Order: sequence, then structure tokens, then C-alpha cells
Amino acid sequence: MTAIGQPSGSTAGERSRPARKPGRAIGLRATVAVTVAVLLLGSTLVKGLVIGNGAADALAKEVGNSMTGLAQSLARQLDSTMWARANQIAALSRIEALKDPAVAQSTIDELKRRDPTIAWIGMTDVNGRVVAASNGLLMGADISSRPVHQEGMKGLFVGDVHEAVALRGKVPYLEGETPKFVDVSAPLQKADGSIVGVLATHYSWEWAHALIRQLVEPLTDHKGLTLYILSADGTVLIGPDSAVGKPLPVATLTSRQRDGWRSEVWPDGITYVTGVAHGKGLHDYAGLGWTVVASQPADIVYAETNRLRTMIVGVGALLALLFSGLGWIAAGRIARPLGAIADAAEQIGKGERGVAIPDVGGAAEIRRLSAALREMIDSLTNKDAALMRLEDIAYEDRLTALPNRRYFEQYVEASTGTGGGSATVMYIDLDGFKPVNDRLGHDAGDVVLRQIGGRLASIFRDDDVVARLGGDEFAAVLPRRAGRPAPDTAELAARIIAAVNEPVSFNGERVRVGCSIGIASWPEDDRDMATVMRHADAALYKAKRDGRNRAVRWIRSVMGAEG
Repeated sequence: MTAIGQPSGSTAGERSRPARKPGRAIGLRATVAVTVAVLLLGSTLVKGLVIGNGAADALAKEVGNSMTGLAQSLARQLDSTMWARANQIAALSRIEALKDPAVAQSTIDELKRRDPTIAWIGMTDVNGRVVAASNGLLMGADISSRPVHQEGMKGLFVGDVHEAVALRGKVPYLEGETPKFVDVSAPLQKADGSIVGVLATHYSWEWAHALIRQLVEPLTDHKGLTLYILSADGTVLIGPDSAVGKPLPVATLTSRQRDGWRSEVWPDGITYVTGVAHGKGLHDYAGLGWTVVASQPADIVYAETNRLRTMIVGVGALLALLFSGLGWIAAGRIARPLGAIADAAEQIGKGERGVAIPDVGGAAEIRRLSAALREMIDSLTNKDAALMRLEDIAYEDRLTALPNRRYFEQYVEASTGTGGGSATVMYIDLDGFKPVNDRLGHDAGDVVLRQIGGRLASIFRDDDVVARLGGDEFAAVLPRRAGRPAPDTAELAARIIAAVNEPVSFNGERVRVGCSIGIASWPEDDRDMATVMRHADAALYKAKRDGRNRAVRWIRSVMGAEG
């Protein structure tokens, strides 16, 4: 709660207030030095930000295009390899001699010997029974239900990556693992066009790993580079072990069929610069819809630009330090005469006699200032008597810092003299205060009054006025403003009583007092404010008679009869 406008007939500033001690301010020299340092450092930071961001964008674009080019290169090599293998099997399937299982067996053995990426190659008859096979694997087995036979009977077939459970533990270089293959098969047709079987091949998926290793080995400067190969449905075929067999964590990378790059936050919370390329097939080979993704952490990509930004800021900090020192020296020429004036002013403020504002040299403005201050102090000195008289009519209670009785009465008179508006008056008198004074002394009583005054001030609204009338008596006036609800006096009185009842500590002892409250309203209870205040006083004494530590609202039918 703060005191509202001055009473009628008074001017702003008539209430005497304790002088505020100025906080420790920064000196002129320090201000100039700090200002120069801040301006230089600020401009350096802006330059560093602009240059750094520009360099980062250019580098990100360069790295992003590099990632896209790497992904495109791998996608082309994958498609090229698969196209070559599909053509090889298609060409072999047209050789008439291969319709003979014996000839097919010798050819198969030679192909297997020359091409280590062939995990298994075989020939089936029209019913899907294996009649020739590399290393004799699956010889005589019925694979008619497998896509490599079913699709091969229809024409040239290239199958996506899959596991081959039937060959688990039978392929030497994948021993102990479930091998993964890419299928290629083609129908074996006679001259009359009739199909006698299928030439089927399982190419080990290991060749794709080898292709990635060959592609990445020269890129030793690409720290943190990771390559992913995704199937047509977005499942990771090759990538970190934790990602294989799962969808790529960032599905938006593969949602568009255009090659390109972007910088994006992945689910692990790390931002990556990522290039994406989609397999488009080659010549008459339509491709399997594979997608290649190359990613690199953005903090690695931007490491060089961050170093550049740090260097710019560091140089700027050194320049700011240098020029702030020069500013410090230059400001000294202004600060020294101002300091002499300030020292003399402080001494005068302390009441020291014989002290005058010095006539300093330096800038013309400072000389004018010192002369003007000397004249002003001479004028103020002649007004000491007037200041003493103003102090006698101060409106503040020195003990509690609340408005005093004089202010309260003049405020009530000024705010209700026009006859408009409405207000509630509350008289508050402490219960049990005299025993505190008698038992612990007036110092304890002063502590209680100060704390109670502070508690009351915190309870009322900003436009309410609460004052100490004297002794342990307080009063409050609550104006009712248009558009605002009237205060709930019962709830407010309960809060006041609860606040006053809180103990007060004095020299390690907890002291408790209570309070009685009388309440009356203007103009409801009477159109004369003086009468309303007497009603509130009467209600206060009824609260005392009824047992203290309570609030009583003046009611004409009850209180009037008692009066």
C-alpha cells in the first residue's frame, strides 16, 4: 500500500521523506571506457555473427552438395553393378549349351571361382528342382516356392535384399551369420521359346559393404561421415548396426524423390548435414528403388566457421580493451574537475563549514557548472529557516513510515469534501500492546509498531491509505473507484487480524499482540464524513467490549440503539 495523492491545498513534495543515499554509480572515466569497449565489442560480435553465418551457410551448402554428390555416386555404382550382373545372367541364360545340366554345372563352377561376390548360383528345371549348383549346395532341393524361381520363370528378375535361411552356415565367409543376398534370375529357353528351367544367382550383399569402403577410404577428412543404403520401403539395408533393419530415423529425408541436401535435427538431438540420392536404374534396368543417404554432424561441418567466429571475437575483445584504455585516459581530463566539484558538494551536504564549490578549469561547460553550483548553494543556504518550517508540517510518521494523523485527516477531508464517491473507514487499535511496553520497554513497543505498520501497509490496495494516528492506533480509508468492486471488509478484517496476531521477535523473545477493528461506510452510514469516522470509532470500542481481537461493522439499528 502506498499513500495516494496529496491532501487538498498541499503541493507535491510537501511530505518530508528521508533522503535516499545514492547507490554506488560508475564514474565518468569508467563509463567512457566501458562504452567504448561495449561499442567495439558489439560491432565485433555483429561482424563475427554476419561473417560467421555467411561462411557457415556457404560451407553448409558446399558440404551438403558434397554429401549429395557422394550419395549420387554410390547410388550410380549400386545401379551400375546390379545392371551389369542382371545383364550377365540374362546373357548366360540365352546360351543353348547351358540347357544341359552337365555343361551348366561346369559353367557355374567357373563363374563361382571367378566372382567371389556370387554366394550361390544354380540351375533349376521347370519344376523348381535344383539340377546344377555351385559347390553342390542345395543340389536336388525344391525351390519352386522361392521368388528367385517363380519370378525367373516369367523373365529377367532382380530381387531386393533378403535373408537366405537355407544357406545359413553353408556359405564359408558368412559362417555363423544369416547371410543376405540380392537375387538375379532368368528363364532358360530353347530355340522354340519353351522354358526348361531357371538360371538363379544369389549375390552376397557383402559386395555393397566393399563398395562403400572403397568410396569412403579417400574421404579421411570427412569426420563423422555415415552412409546409409535404404530399401524401397525405407528400411536401412546398410548403416550403423543399431539402424540396420529399421526405418531411417528421419523419414522426411526419403519422402521426396528428388536428390538434394538439407540440415536437420535427428531424433538423437544432433543436427546433421545430409545428402540424399535415389537409385534410378540404368539403361533397361529399372532399379530396386534404393536410396543412399550420406550424413555428417553439423558441429563438425561448422567447426572451421566457429573457429573463424571465435578469432574475430577474440581480436575484437583485444581492440575493445585497447581503446577502452585510451578512453579512460581521455575521460580523465573531464572527470578530475567534476570529481573536485562532487567532493566539495558532498562536504557541503554533510554540513561542513567553510567549504565552497571550487572554480575549476577544463572545458567551458564544466566552468559554467561550477559557477552555477556556487550560486545555487548560496541561494539554498539562505532558505534553511524555511526548510525547518516545512519539516514541522511533515506528513509521515517517523516510527512506522506510514502517513500520520495530520495527513490522514487532510486526505479524508480533501477526498470527501466534494460530496462525490464513496469510501470505507476502518479504525484499528492494538490489543495487549501496553503490557509489552510495561514488561519489555519502549524499544520493544517500537519494534512491534514498526512491524505491525509494515504488515498493514502490505495488506491494503495501492489506492487505499492506512495511517498511524498515534500510540497503538491506526486507521485506514478505502475509496471505492468506479469500475472496481467494493472491498470485502469482512475478509480484509480477517486478514488484518491474522497478520497482527503473527508473533514479533524482540531480543530472542516472541511477542504477540492482537487488534480490534471498527468499520463504517461513507455515505451509506452518514453523508457527513466526520460522523462516519465517529461511527467507526464506536464500532471499534464495541469490538473491545465484545472480547477484543475481532472486527465490528457499525450498524445503525444496533449501534444507534446502544449509543
